[in-house]
Amino acid sequence: MPRTSTSSRKATSSAKARPPAAKTSSKSAAPFKGKAGPKGNGAARQSAKPAAKAARTPERRAAEKIVQGGRTAVDPGLASRGKYVYCIIESIDALRFGPIGIGADPSDVYTVHYKNLAAVVSDAPLEVLDSTRENVLAHERVNETVMREHTVIPMSFGTIFKTREDIVELLRSAAEAFGDVLNKMQNKLEFGLKVLWDRDQAIREVESEDEDISRLKKEISGQKGPTYFARMQYGRLIDSALQSRSERYVADILDQLRDVSVASRINKPIGDKMIMNAAFLIARDHETAFDAKVKSIASRFDRLTFKYTGPWPPYNFVNIRLKLERA
Repeated sequence: MPRTSTSSRKATSSAKARPPAAKTSSKSAAPFKGKAGPKGNGAARQSAKPAAKAARTPERRAAEKIVQGGRTAVDPGLASRGKYVYCIIESIDALRFGPIGIGADPSDVYTVHYKNLAAVVSDAPLEVLDSTRENVLAHERVNETVMREHTVIPMSFGTIFKTREDIVELLRSAAEAFGDVLNKMQNKLEFGLKVLWDRDQAIREVESEDEDISRLKKEISGQKGPTYFARMQYGRLIDSALQSRSERYVADILDQLRDVSVASRINKPIGDKMIMNAAFLIARDHETAFDAKVKSIASRFDRLTFKYTGPWPPYNFVNIRLKLERA
């Protein structure tokens, strides 16, 4: 499982680096609009339409159909099954990863192939999956298991195809795009780094260090009349000073991590306490060096809190947009 560590530090600045988006368009027996890419921040869902009707057979179990008001309804227990796709890897050999897939009773996870490409899949109902904690963790569990031995292109949560043939068509039509990204991501992992501060403490530091802010605060506290406009000016000065300070922290941290990372991506901070929300792409053989560097930076900024997680599949550094249309 990915490790999570917390320590104290500071950071500021922004940088984006991701492989160029690969786009492809082809035709298949089943419509698909999905995205292989970033985690967390709400991955796009994908579900497939019910499978085509099977050929009629002379024998039927009595429990298979229920007649209601002149209509024949299919027994819910016999709902159509599709193929849930977790990620794309490079492999010629057929692989099985065991019963670790999505579902109350975890389904077997295996590969579907086209030449040297393989989709890691499990059987699943043809329906829109709820993004419950259990389902999302199962999706991540499979990707984390596969990435121990393979470079992966993670698919968005909820990507389902009708049939094995539809997955083969996906691999065939996007083979060039998948191959290009797998080559770029070869032996690389993603690590997340969030940096938080005590905003009230930062305000006190700014007030003591900035003469204009300090003087204005004293004027407001000693003024007997209306202070509305003075308070507005004070608020603007505080916000500007905090922004400048946080940007300096982030720039410093990014600069120090540049030598031990392949690329970085800055995401939008969440809440008032977070000043940096970044993802880093790291070569497998530099994982130890990156870990040591983060700890070293943290020791310098004891007034900040660092939340460090990973390794993850490269969610923030893969952006392949696919569009398969019915023939």
